[in-house]
Formats: sequence, C-alpha cells, structure tokens
Amino acid sequence: MTLIFIVGATATGKSELSLELATQLGGEVVNADSMQLYRGMDIGTAKLSVQERRGIPHHLIDVLDVNQDASVAEYQGWARTKIDELLSQGKPVIVVGGTGLYVKAILDELNFPDTNPEVRARLSAEADRIGGDAMHQRLGKLDPAAAAAIPKENIRRVVRALEVIEITGKPFTANLPRAGASYYPDAKQFGLVLNRDDLKERIDKRVDVMWSEGFVEEVRGLIENGIASGKTAKAALGYSQILSFLQGTIGEEEAKEETKRATRAYARRQETWFSRDARISWLKGGTKERLDSILSSTISR
Repeated sequence: MTLIFIVGATATGKSELSLELATQLGGEVVNADSMQLYRGMDIGTAKLSVQERRGIPHHLIDVLDVNQDASVAEYQGWARTKIDELLSQGKPVIVVGGTGLYVKAILDELNFPDTNPEVRARLSAEADRIGGDAMHQRLGKLDPAAAAAIPKENIRRVVRALEVIEITGKPFTANLPRAGASYYPDAKQFGLVLNRDDLKERIDKRVDVMWSEGFVEEVRGLIENGIASGKTAKAALGYSQILSFLQGTIGEEEAKEETKRATRAYARRQETWFSRDARISWLKGGTKERLDSILSSTISR
C-alpha cells in the first residue's frame, strides 16, 4: 500500500510536488483542500486546471456548488471511500492539501458530536449581532488550539466549535484523537516548510497573480451562482474580501491587501496545526530535493 500525504501551509509548493510524485509512482491525487471542493472557485484556490494536472486523475475536486456547505464528517466518508477504492486497485494515492482538519479526518478516528439546533441557532444569531471577530475571540479563550486552526472568517466553523463546547462541556479539540491512532497506520505524511520571508513573498506574489488572472471577475460570476448564500464558500480567503469590495464596503486595493494579510495569517495557523503532529516528516528545499527525499524514504521502508 502506498498512501502519501503532502501537507503544509498555503503557497509552499504542495501541488507541484504532488504532480511530480504521482508521475514517478504512477499514482492518483486526492484533494484535501476544503475550498477546492467547490465548482467555479478556481483562481482564488490556486486549483490546477485540467491541463496543468498532466493527465493525472485528481479526485474530490469540483464536487459541490458554492451555495452548498460541506461538513468534515461528509468529507471523511468521501475521502476514505475514494482512497480505499484506489488502494484496492493497487494504485498509489497522494493526498494533498492544507486543510488540517480534513487531513486528520482521513487519518484519525474523529468523534463528531451531535448538533443541537437551538444552541446553533442562538450562537449563529449572536454571531450576526456581535460579529465573527468577537466569536473567534471567545473561542480563543475557551479552546486556543481550535481558534488557531479555524480562520476567524469562517464563522460557520467557529459557531460549530462553540456549539460543541457548549453541548459537551469540553474543548472542541477534545473530540480530536491523540496522535498515533491512525485509520491508515502505514500512511506517510510529509510537510512542506519555507522560511517566513520566502513564504510571505510567495503569498503576496500569488495574490497579485490571482488578481491579474481575473479573480474579481471569477467572484462576480459566482455571485450569480449563489456564493453569497453559501456559508462556507463565501468565507474563503480572497472571496470574502472581494465580495466586500463588490458590495461597496471596501475598495479593491484594500481587498487585495487584506487578502494578502489574511492569507499570511492563515499560513501561520496552518503551520501551528501541522506542527503538532509528530508523524509528519518536514521537507525543505525545492521540488526536486523534496521529491528525492520522499522517494528515498518510501523505497527504504
């Protein structure tokens, strides 16, 4: 069985490495980026085009409309079903993405507490009244680890974490497994890391390129498809800021700069999340050096 996870912060080169690895191993790619699940969210998620995928099958991309909301539990089922299917066919599987909770949902036995509609409705109404920042600050006091993993822009997930805390009387992260209890014990995880200055430069450049490629027009088109009514999609990095611009709340340059700032902050949260998992082997250098490290590690075990 060859099951490899490529994880890490945004803009660290995960997609390029996954392509090289899939080419070398004859494998297929399973997406673990929560926003690449959405059809039409292409530029802002740095989604590889069909041509850029080099003929390598990619799974769990473009499976939802922007007015739909995916849960971690649903994703867990989709991902494990696809991974098991590919492994049963003898195909190497490369899971790639930076959504830490999605990666953990594949690998570990997560508990998904029941929901309480009354509690959720009350917390959602409170979020509408006092704002996402205040709700995220509350989460930070009750469960700092959850606050580090959940972007403040994703109010739906913040509300869900607070709901779980209220229902169970325990931190949201108490429902996550201890490291080591893996659903796929033979899986190998590799994390990509860059120094802070290089990562900042790459993020800023990526956002500039997204704008030049028509990011604003992409979001404008998604409004017609209902992105404003989807709680998850509209909270995505860049999409949220551009929606504010198109609604006249902020200017376009402010939207771009805020996207850069929010993305850098998200990258720091990703680093914090993945750094807690001792099963991850961290890789520096360029794509070739990283690829050689993975291949030598994979072959030697």
